[in-house]
Amino acid sequence: MRAVFGLVLIAGLGLAGFAVYMAQNYIASYETALAEERGRANESVPVQDIYVATRAISFGEQITGEDIALKPWPKASLPETFFDADNPILDEGGDLRVATRQIEKNEAFMEVKVSAPGDVAGLTSRLDRGQRAFAIKVDVASGVSGFLRPGDRVDVYWTGRIKAVGNNIPEGDVTKLIETGIKLIAIDQTAQSETTNATIARTVTVAASPQQVAALAQAQSTGKLSLSLLGRNDDTVADVVEVDQRSLLGLKEAAAVEAPQTAESCSIRTRKGGEVMEIPIPCTN
Repeated sequence: MRAVFGLVLIAGLGLAGFAVYMAQNYIASYETALAEERGRANESVPVQDIYVATRAISFGEQITGEDIALKPWPKASLPETFFDADNPILDEGGDLRVATRQIEKNEAFMEVKVSAPGDVAGLTSRLDRGQRAFAIKVDVASGVSGFLRPGDRVDVYWTGRIKAVGNNIPEGDVTKLIETGIKLIAIDQTAQSETTNATIARTVTVAASPQQVAALAQAQSTGKLSLSLLGRNDDTVADVVEVDQRSLLGLKEAAAVEAPQTAESCSIRTRKGGEVMEIPIPCTN
């Protein structure tokens, strides 16, 4: 009996050992196939290590070393501007950058979303060289019902009354396009563009050249400014637009009717006795 028990025990141990051996071989072959697949994936999709955000970074927050990490990124879908080991996002002098837009976790850092080292996330970071910030008063109608966002482009129309200057410029109300494609950089006191809710603004701030600022200031002080929103991909150039009451209603000035000219006659009067006589003579002038 003991001999039978011993044989069964030996057979069981043998089967268990064989099962372990087979499992090890299966796991080893699976790991080998997985490593080969990863190798083929890396070969088929070239990648490059670039800096990405390790957390969600809000507008105005400073970017520190804990907020960045080098991660592989497919070369075919690299952003237009990015930071990598050759172009680090952290300044060697210790000056920190600031997020000028909302940056999500694992999003690649781009130059358009961060400030220069040491700069603050204000309107100055959104102005190009030679540009100035100028505020325009708006309401529900002139501000496109609250659908304006920082980064949008608008046309600016002026409506006012022109005083008569001789016969060439008659007096009357007129609306004229004075600026086209002006970029908005702030709505009221916010420069963030991520919000999707319509807000009725009281002022919008635009980026303009000094000459444009002077024209807008003059127009705002002498009439009313209205904004017209441009499409994001609209690259057309607006023509000269000017509408007054006569052109709006299709009215035209009546042509002046000249009075018929009468033949000029000249005469002299003479008295002969008690009779006055009128004698026609040729006109000298």
